Amino acid sequence: MAVTLEQSARARLITPEGRERPIPVTLRYTAADPLAVQVTFPPEVSLDGAEVTWIFARGLLEAGLSAPAGTGDVHIWPCGRARTVLEFHAPHGLALVQFDRAALRRFLMRSYAVVGAGREEAGRDLDRGLTKLLGGV
Repeated sequence: MAVTLEQSARARLITPEGRERPIPVTLRYTAADPLAVQVTFPPEVSLDGAEVTWIFARGLLEAGLSAPAGTGDVHIWPCGRARTVLEFHAPHGLALVQFDRAALRRFLMRSYAVVGAGREEAGRDLDRGLTKLLGGV
């Protein structure tokens, strides 16, 4: 059985007018998908009123904590000494979300306790081996 880590966090959605709106988010990491992290936003902040989950590389999160990182749909960069910005690009718009860097770093370190850096493929092999050995039990 794959271990799943969840951590609630407070974030600040940056509105087009430059104001900050506090929002609760859930950060998630699962050993079943060891290269990825998930950020889930509540329905009240999405355009269609549905919960939204973004999935991106755990390595991108790590890189973005100390320097600008990302191409494509997700960009991450430090903002001052204590905050980190995550920028999400979708066909219908753009979202800028600020996090306390300490909360993201704590989540990242907890994810490495589940599957260590560089051990992502070993974890997958172990899961497959255990499933085969136990016959799906």
